[in-house]
Amino acid sequence: MSDSIALRTIRPRVLYFGTPVLLIATRNADGGTNLTPMSSAWALADRVVLGLAGGGQGLANLEREGECTLNVAGPDAWRAVEALAPTTGCDPVPSWKAGYRHAADKFALAGLTPRPSEIVAPPRVAECPLQMEARVVEIRRRALPAWREAAGGFAIVETEVLRVHAHADMTLAGSDHVDPQRFRPLLYVFRHYVGGGPSLGRTFKAEV
Repeated sequence: MSDSIALRTIRPRVLYFGTPVLLIATRNADGGTNLTPMSSAWALADRVVLGLAGGGQGLANLEREGECTLNVAGPDAWRAVEALAPTTGCDPVPSWKAGYRHAADKFALAGLTPRPSEIVAPPRVAECPLQMEARVVEIRRRALPAWREAAGGFAIVETEVLRVHAHADMTLAGSDHVDPQRFRPLLYVFRHYVGGGPSLGRTFKAEV
């Protein structure tokens, strides 16, 4: 790196440096559906690992039911995601979620459409260009006293993707590949919603 580039040492309150927004659909104890918007996820092979605050309805559902759908939102869904952001499936609302409100039907609230899954019980989100049916492999809880201690820290949730559904116009015809030139996930960057830009290049491992 050139010595002419100025640097600063900073202490940002959050480290959301840019990850795709997922809507996690889980089944409530009463058979209803909860939608959890989140942006702390990474994928490796057929596993998607989630980071969730402890004490939420989505995490409780994952622990009890052991399955979910992971729906990758596109840029045009940011308003729907933001409509869900200040809501919780918990009733009553936990004290650590100050400023949140309970929402029983999050699909209706966000104007989204549930679509039946083929393997798991929770539905998929029809508007999301990439929809994954998954089962929980392992949940590990971590204490984090400096961050929402009343929520019980956070949980690392490893899921195994069982089936993938994609909007046809986001795939390459005649293949199982998502088209990287057309697929643009919604990104969460330092608490701002950002749409992905054009593809810049390809790695040597790329198959298309």
